[in-house]
Amino acid sequence: MKLSVYTREFKENIKLAYPIILGMLGHTLVGIVDNVMVGRLGAAELAAASLANSFVFVGMSLGIGFSTAITPLVAEADGENSLVKGRSVFHHGLVLCTILGFSLFGLIYLAKPLIYFMGQPREVVDLAKPFLDLVAFSLVPLIIFQGYKQFADGKSETKYAMWANLLCNVVHLFLNIVLIYGVWIFPKMGMLGAAVGTVISRIVMVVYMHFALKSKAKFQPYFEGFSLKAIGKAMSVKIINLGLPSAMQMFFEVALFTGAIWLCGTIGKTSQAANQIALSLATFTFMFVSGLSVAGMVRIGNQKGMGDFIKLRIVARSIFLLAIIVQGSFALMFVLLHTVLPHFFINSDNLKVLQENSEVVKIASNLILIAAVFQLSDGIQVVVLGALRGLQDVKIPMYITFAAYWIIGFPISIYLGLFTSLKAVGVWIGLLSGLTAAAVFLYIRFNNLSKKLIIHNL
Repeated sequence: MKLSVYTREFKENIKLAYPIILGMLGHTLVGIVDNVMVGRLGAAELAAASLANSFVFVGMSLGIGFSTAITPLVAEADGENSLVKGRSVFHHGLVLCTILGFSLFGLIYLAKPLIYFMGQPREVVDLAKPFLDLVAFSLVPLIIFQGYKQFADGKSETKYAMWANLLCNVVHLFLNIVLIYGVWIFPKMGMLGAAVGTVISRIVMVVYMHFALKSKAKFQPYFEGFSLKAIGKAMSVKIINLGLPSAMQMFFEVALFTGAIWLCGTIGKTSQAANQIALSLATFTFMFVSGLSVAGMVRIGNQKGMGDFIKLRIVARSIFLLAIIVQGSFALMFVLLHTVLPHFFINSDNLKVLQENSEVVKIASNLILIAAVFQLSDGIQVVVLGALRGLQDVKIPMYITFAAYWIIGFPISIYLGLFTSLKAVGVWIGLLSGLTAAAVFLYIRFNNLSKKLIIHNL
């Protein structure tokens, strides 16, 4: 097919994706703002925030990954014009997300003693523990919010989550400023102030999302008839069967990067801080293709509901092409600015930690170069995963991601990071290897599956 067949879809893709991207950037900016502000307190504080967030990111990945099951089911119901089916998915999904949010908080709280057995510096561990308690609790409102968000996304209404995240970030930034540094009547809480700001801002976010959706005529029929007694086994099992493999897919990737944090922590404080800088930047750019992934999931879910598999394949490929363009642009930016970007995360005026910070900048600059290389691999694997979720194909991709990240990627990270002179750079070469393997095998899976669907429906 001509390239124009795919580029014609760009406008619709971007229209659907940009509010999702801005909303996802909102999630990421909460962590980045914490890292920037906490990083100015010192390398130990930045490393502690990184360590605590590594636990929370694992829980967040499971919660967000599980909630993605709601979107293709709602999109399919929308394609079928079925209000009853869409409402059932929404109600069941919201209840399951609420249960999951509290469960993940409880698991992280109970797992907190593991922090002592990870070979991290004692100073970092002592700072991380109280920070972890608060940020872990913020998972409860965050995952409840995801229930609302994924429902709205499935209805192709992506702006509500964008505005909710914008509000969250404004509240979070204000609370960080006044609570970390003790401005006006507020106490000076240091890095704990960032954690308190995260909890409060995420509660504000979910409250806003609830009332924003409920107040709109389009969504009011979906809020009717809600009752815990109406929550049944059939729909719950359907969501769980889609949500659990999707959660594991996201968990495998986030756990890979979490493993990189722990590996860099065993190498040293400066390597861990540098890893967090590079990871923050890579996570920021990842949100753009994650938004495209959700847009693809919605559009492909719609086409599946309508039974148009030729159009489905065109839409998917247009998303893949757009992801390559976006990530290629970020790769170029990383190469050009790899020595400049780390300075935004440290306090260069603090003479007491000048030598330490110089080492952080040097390591982070090299990691950013590797991050530039894996922009394409990371972008392709996430948009193809979105396409497969739109087809409600989640089990085989779960196995593919496990093999790519944990049989290929992480062993390379361990060997090069701990047993060669590459250290943190070696850890990131392992990340690149895992992401590239995932991109290749997931694309093969989608290509074969979409061809079969076309042939079977001729």
